[in-house]
Amino acid sequence: MELGARELNRESPLPLWAQLEADLRRRIQAGEITNRFPTDKELTETYDISRHTAREAVRRLHTEGLVHRERGRGTVINKPSFEQPLGTLYSLFASIEAQGVTQHSQVTDSGIVQNAEAAAQLGRSEDSKFFHLARVRFAGNEPLALDHVWLPAEIARPLLDTDWSHTSLYRELEARCNIVPNSGWERITPVIPTKKEHAALHTSPNTAAFSIERLGCVNGTPLEWRTSLIRGDQYHVITHWSPNSTSHLRMLPSS
Repeated sequence: MELGARELNRESPLPLWAQLEADLRRRIQAGEITNRFPTDKELTETYDISRHTAREAVRRLHTEGLVHRERGRGTVINKPSFEQPLGTLYSLFASIEAQGVTQHSQVTDSGIVQNAEAAAQLGRSEDSKFFHLARVRFAGNEPLALDHVWLPAEIARPLLDTDWSHTSLYRELEARCNIVPNSGWERITPVIPTKKEHAALHTSPNTAAFSIERLGCVNGTPLEWRTSLIRGDQYHVITHWSPNSTSHLRMLPSS
């Protein structure tokens, strides 16, 4: 990896390894260093430092959990991983930011549309109109999910002029439409993404993903139909049980 020549301040009371550690951390967080971390040799040449100084800075980054070493690959940047508890209504935006990682989105489609699947899930006629929002959801600098959501147009039309770069659907629904789901269900299925989806998520061909379908309701009335594709290498789901909790296995009809 070519970093370009960098200079450390030899007159600073801060040790060179600490200056190097701070600069490497900043460059990782800014997305300047992504998949492959520079070798010790590249660091010594780029920063004009000793191998000992380079190794001490990398050791500190490893202790912080920012990088790790892999056999045959050298030092690798740790990508953030997220664990989502089940059984409650949650916002992916809030879940990510609660762990100290910035969530932002790139909108790929937004407008008023007709959609037969959304109509069926929301109990509407096929000619009903819906507000549709399609986004690539990012955790830090890495894409985490591909997200599609449909809501009845007569309710969600105020969302058309929303800037979705750094906000959540539920936050905007409450602020602009005075409504937010308070019940519903979610179905999670492991899948292999298509080539196009792999490209959008920056994942390798052998990386699986979770397909998540969500029906959000307000006092039992369907409001939100959502489909999401979330990276399986960075996203985990967890459930808790207690002595009084019960569940059952339900057979689905063959497709």
